[in-house]
Amino acid sequence: MHMIVTGGSGFLGQQCIASLLKAGSLELAPEASTPIRSITAFDVAVGSLQHPKLHYVVGDIADPHQVSALFREDSAAIIHLAAVVSGTAEADFDLGMRVNLDGTRNLLQAARAQNRLIRILYASSIAVFGGDLPAVVRDETTPTPQGSYGIQKYIGEQLVQDYTRKGFIDGRSVRIPTVVVRPGKPNGAASGFASNIIREPLAGRPVVLPVDASTAMWVASPRAVVKMLMHALSLAPSAWGWHRAINLPGLTVTMQEELAALEAVAGKKPLALVQQQADPAVLRLVNTWAARFDTARALAMGFSPDRDFETIVRAYVEDHPEALRDA
Repeated sequence: MHMIVTGGSGFLGQQCIASLLKAGSLELAPEASTPIRSITAFDVAVGSLQHPKLHYVVGDIADPHQVSALFREDSAAIIHLAAVVSGTAEADFDLGMRVNLDGTRNLLQAARAQNRLIRILYASSIAVFGGDLPAVVRDETTPTPQGSYGIQKYIGEQLVQDYTRKGFIDGRSVRIPTVVVRPGKPNGAASGFASNIIREPLAGRPVVLPVDASTAMWVASPRAVVKMLMHALSLAPSAWGWHRAINLPGLTVTMQEELAALEAVAGKKPLALVQQQADPAVLRLVNTWAARFDTARALAMGFSPDRDFETIVRAYVEDHPEALRDA
């Protein structure tokens, strides 16, 4: 079979593709693995991962013709990661709507046009929750997004739900915690500081913490998120039932606890590189996000979180040996 990964050149996209290539197959029916013969990574640029089964297509997900051209006769599954991140979507409303909303509908329409049941995993976000929330968000808590990104993601979930209800696709949406620690350079995500305050000091670079150290967030490591995405993709439709969106497990961690884990792994020296300086734009978004979840449904479905935040930092150092350079 052929697979499509939108946002396939991004960090999570590359990690998912590597995992798929390593597995070599995907369980699309109970106790029946289908070999993965080819993967198309669709993004605005070409990624670094290379493999004989991997093909890159550079394009615009908001262009329905380009999206339709991604499909082949044996296309059977899609991981939809392409998106404009939270801070950028808030700053540029039209860009966020174009990519996050129009792009998602383009993909769903193109899959529907194949006239066969294509499995689609939609990467949503905990940003669908905001505003006046209970102390702990539960599976039955109604999403109330308070930013453009969260609203766009929630609309995407509803589209996946309805296309699945109508029998056009086999869709499933996962609300991903803030992914920490992300490698590379800082991006436009409002939550990016949660990675920045670990990654930058480890590399010997100064960094700004734009929120109070007591600020708590719901987080998961790249390792855990990729593992959960693969699990979500391989679950049988019967495991999801009628409700096709779930909150993925994670950890509640304050920024002070993050810094304590940084010290436990790398000593006190990196802490001196962290400067606290409030950013009102970031605070407006982050203060509306949920930080504590009860993910009973996901746990019952076999999803599993990280053990603790220090383990996340140690995994980052292990996966990126250059991380302690100059620290």
